[in-house]
Amino acid sequence: MDADLDPLWQDMDWAIGQMLIMGWDGTEVTPQIRELITDHHLGSILLTAKNLKSAHQTAKLVQELQTIAHNAGHPYPLLIALDQENGGVNSLFDEEHICQFPSSMGQAAAGSPDLSYQLAKATATEVSACGVNLILGPVLDVLTNARYQPLGVRATSDDPQEVSQYGIAAMKGYKDAGVATCGKHFPSYGNLDFLGSSLDIPIITQTLEELALSALVPFRNAIATGKLDAMFVGGCGITNPSMKVAHACLSEQVVDELLREELGFTGVAISECLEMEALRTEMGVRTGTIMAVQAGCDLVLLCRAYDVQLEAISGLKLGLENEVLTKERVYTSLRRVLKMKRGCTDWAKALNPPGISLLKQIHPSHLALSMKAYDDSITVMRDNEKLLPLNESMHQEEELLLLTPLVKPLPASAMTKTILEGSTKIRSENPIHDKWIHRERSAIMSGEGVFRELGRSLARARHGKLLHTSYTANGVRPVHESLIQRASTIILLTADANRNLYQAGFTKHVAMMCSLLKASGHKKNLIVIAVSSPYDFAMDKSIGTYICTFDFTETAMSALVRALCGAFTPHGTLPGTLRKAPRKAVQSSAGGKSKTRTQHWLVEPYDVERDTKGLQDLLFTMVRGSAPNHQYFYAFGPHSFSLLSDMMTMDQQHEEEDKKKMEEQQHFVVRNSSTGALYGFCSTYYLPSTFTGIIGAIFVDPSKRNLSIGYSLHRRAVRNLLQKHPDIKQFQLGCCLPGIFPGIPLEHSDALSMSSAITPGSTTSSTAASSGLKSWFSTTCGWDLSPSSSPSPSSVVRTRKIYNLLLPSLQSWSSPPDLPTTLQLAGISFDLIPGGGGSGRTTNSTPNSSLTAEQESVLSFVSSHATPEILALYRLALLQSPPYSFSSYSSSASPTDPTTYNNNHHNNHNNNNTWIIRAKIQSQSPPAPGVVEGGGGGGGGGGGAEQVIGTIIISSELGRDLHLPSLSSASASSSGGTGGVIAPVVSSMTGQKQQQTNANLLVLQGLVMLGLRQNKREKMASCLLSWVSNGNGNGGGSGSGDGGQQQNNSVETLLDMGFEVQQVWEEVVNGVEQVSLPFFPFETDTREDVEE
Repeated sequence: MDADLDPLWQDMDWAIGQMLIMGWDGTEVTPQIRELITDHHLGSILLTAKNLKSAHQTAKLVQELQTIAHNAGHPYPLLIALDQENGGVNSLFDEEHICQFPSSMGQAAAGSPDLSYQLAKATATEVSACGVNLILGPVLDVLTNARYQPLGVRATSDDPQEVSQYGIAAMKGYKDAGVATCGKHFPSYGNLDFLGSSLDIPIITQTLEELALSALVPFRNAIATGKLDAMFVGGCGITNPSMKVAHACLSEQVVDELLREELGFTGVAISECLEMEALRTEMGVRTGTIMAVQAGCDLVLLCRAYDVQLEAISGLKLGLENEVLTKERVYTSLRRVLKMKRGCTDWAKALNPPGISLLKQIHPSHLALSMKAYDDSITVMRDNEKLLPLNESMHQEEELLLLTPLVKPLPASAMTKTILEGSTKIRSENPIHDKWIHRERSAIMSGEGVFRELGRSLARARHGKLLHTSYTANGVRPVHESLIQRASTIILLTADANRNLYQAGFTKHVAMMCSLLKASGHKKNLIVIAVSSPYDFAMDKSIGTYICTFDFTETAMSALVRALCGAFTPHGTLPGTLRKAPRKAVQSSAGGKSKTRTQHWLVEPYDVERDTKGLQDLLFTMVRGSAPNHQYFYAFGPHSFSLLSDMMTMDQQHEEEDKKKMEEQQHFVVRNSSTGALYGFCSTYYLPSTFTGIIGAIFVDPSKRNLSIGYSLHRRAVRNLLQKHPDIKQFQLGCCLPGIFPGIPLEHSDALSMSSAITPGSTTSSTAASSGLKSWFSTTCGWDLSPSSSPSPSSVVRTRKIYNLLLPSLQSWSSPPDLPTTLQLAGISFDLIPGGGGSGRTTNSTPNSSLTAEQESVLSFVSSHATPEILALYRLALLQSPPYSFSSYSSSASPTDPTTYNNNHHNNHNNNNTWIIRAKIQSQSPPAPGVVEGGGGGGGGGGGAEQVIGTIIISSELGRDLHLPSLSSASASSSGGTGGVIAPVVSSMTGQKQQQTNANLLVLQGLVMLGLRQNKREKMASCLLSWVSNGNGNGGGSGSGDGGQQQNNSVETLLDMGFEVQQVWEEVVNGVEQVSLPFFPFETDTREDVEE
């Protein structure tokens, strides 16, 4: 024994007693429980509803137990544990002094973790006043298979992040009230398979990897807070390829390895009750107790059978005698238990619980909190026919019919209390706290008492006639048909209809009757209310009005009545994935808009090895689910999003420069951990040179839209960029390289109408698709898409359209007749620079340079007039192709002959498919700021320096190499191939504004004309002009102050040359303050998860 332990613990009987937690039947101290405390040194007690009649009696009972322990020489008070989950699972019920609060799922429906904290603190304060110092909560299970899991509303939802959020809030509330906490049920009761009779142990079939991505997330997060004192380890089995476990709480692999080593839990591990029939039958309690301690459990639970409890004690003693258990193992558990005791109790507190005096003081405020919580939890999922409130959909003289199932009353109810007090014999049954098999709680009972008070309250509140009858597994009877004929509105209650299938059948039958009667001209309004699990009819759209209360305690039913009668407008939201289902706004007579709380999916970093196949399948799914003008999805694959990092190492000389300009990429996925399928993907990049974070693409499986997957991806992307780059100044939607989505996709109607979408400041609405996209980004994600709305001076708001234009019949196309002469008169010349860095002429090349001087001049010019993305695109084009000789074309050299400038090279170098055309002008004066001098080459006459004024990329088969799916797609759809003219960049010319605009357009026309000629020579059937933007036609976006008008002129000019609009995007740049908006906890319900 270590020096830090009292010598008392050298007596192993004392140490063993601290490793057991036991209970008994009865509301008074029995000789057996007294003996366990005094003779066997039992250190922990579990109280259940069988022990408790009222708050006053509970306080006296606990005080008596502590006095017995104190007089018996216990160094520390007893741990007094209690299940007080709220909702339908409360061991202590007292209408006068203990308040009823919503279940875990009901609290999540209220939508406020802070409210959950307040409820937990209030609950713990009340039970602590009665002497309880350990609450078996919070429930941290994730309802992976929510519809059919008996945990039901005891769990928060099917979303691990939401379960974490509310579980941690509750845990903090318990702790702040001075009560110890115990998370449950590890590793998960949220996705159990019931393979046989009630004696069979339910099984977890998920792999450890699958559990780690969902079920274990709340446990891991709760442990990480350092505030979780204990963990309740379940008795379920685990069967998967890496683990065969009969009972989790008896498995060292689960407790010591998974819970402690992998999750880092250092607190007290509490076993499932070892009195369960299956365990007793399989191995016996004695062996089971030893196995639980060997596995790593510190407290072994035995609920009520005295003979079984003695068997467990003898088993531990025998294990020590036979050295199956070591003293070191016992002392390890002892230290953990004593540490928890020191943190939640002492003798002064244990012997003098405040009791009724404190409860009377806090009851009014807790009662108000209870009412608020239940009002906030009431959820209207659908009200398609506007039946709420009742006084607005039916007249007072019309009859209202209430149909309710026959169910057992909840433990936390006045009726249960009455039944218990009136019974002469308390039956022994499964412990309340560990009922994964809660089917018994939904069993049929005779009588209509459970919902009788609901009917009375509803009749009083609406001041009208109400008919009330129950229904059973016998289905719709003549009495039901008669009452339905009489009533104008029918309210039908269900309680776990997915497990009580007669309720589902009855409801559907009544719904069909109402529909037929309504079709024949009768008024038959149907309101279905799920008073337990919200999953009963959540997805059944034939039920037009559907309300969820999450439990049917008296307090919950009172809140329901108030909601039905219009006392308040329900604002509750559905848990987890149900929250994302579309729901109609509920309007009270006073008005007001309903809100939904957005669900957060588990978003993981993209893993190349793990997710490549899933991403390829997702892209294929996107092809099948996309509009015809977005079918270019098939033209790229998972590698497309990693281009930037690959490109950085292609040219050693510029590697560091490139890294400074675009150095960071991080992609994210939402995935099914079981199948590996991807439901959504998001790519992000960071530009250090402009402190810009880029969201390059977000797309979601079409079958998974409107489930907040896109929102979750966007939220994670923004958060990651902010965390990794504190200096970030702005965010950008859309990326030109990789060119998957240069911005928000717009429909053609946005661009084809010269009087609307292309006109600056136009407010003409686009088609529903692009309107929905823009609304989603604006409303849900916080982007400001309206720069015309006069943003504040501190904000950054900038938008621009980016076009792909297609010339469909290139071989029949001819140059505008006057264009070559106009270029010649303007003194503008062009030269053709091949890709394939380092080959050809190397005039003025620096030592070891991999680029020619001419190529360097191109990059220098583009760097001054375009974004880093376009610069990277040019660099990739220059480095991509095989060697090719340098050539030049001047407007003075036979400008009407389209083959003049490279006839000498074409036939000998037909493998080359990438060129840069460079526009230059002779100048007698020094170059203007931002204007780059040419690097040699031929050209027209004149004596001044040549200044580069424009560039464009020419490619015949460059789409896949440059990650431009639009080009690859267009080429594949053309029998003769589609050439590319990509990313025109034009500098601003000097002169008056109109002269400047005209000059810019002339340079753009010249670049495009020569690009078309080159592709025509390559026998391309059509040509795609990509990345046209702003008035200069540049790919980078500086532009002039009148960029919108110039953009309009650019597109119009190119359309006049024979192009058609192929695709249009809107690139958006916002300041950090705009895009930080999605971190608010509530979002207005809107269209979500379209591909961006």
